[in-house]
Amino acid sequence: MTVMPVPNIRHATLDDEETLGRLDRVTWSPLHSVQPRPQPPYEPFYDERFGPRDHLVAEIGGEVVGYVRLGSPTPLLCNAHVRQIQGLVVAEEARGAGVGRALLRAVREEARRHGARRLTLRVLGHNTPARRLYEVEGFAVEGVLPGEFLLEGAYVDDVLMGRSL
Repeated sequence: MTVMPVPNIRHATLDDEETLGRLDRVTWSPLHSVQPRPQPPYEPFYDERFGPRDHLVAEIGGEVVGYVRLGSPTPLLCNAHVRQIQGLVVAEEARGAGVGRALLRAVREEARRHGARRLTLRVLGHNTPARRLYEVEGFAVEGVLPGEFLLEGAYVDDVLMGRSL
């Protein structure tokens, strides 16, 4: 059995945009996305809402194998103590190597640096691998919106999870 090295986690840069966009497209799945499969011409990965400063990137051997996006759930000042994971992607070949766990731990520290007291996320109810990972990393189910999305002919729950920092 080959053991993968520990991923290096760093802040994203402008130079990562093409790589992150490609990673996003090749990992697309209705298991975790409510958006339709991306089609050319592709939208830019970074936009006015999310730029490099909002992403942590995982690298193994200098190759980008994952990212996590951290944002605010609302623009309200009374909600400024909460940060939300708004995307977590791990390349297929790097799954099971601790990349997701490393990204979650790094984003937890990043949220703390931004003064957050809570970290939240939303995950599709049928995404069992992601839900298990979040639970192992201290997230708990805080709410469920039953049948919130119709994906490929099936109604899927939107699961709200969170943890204190």
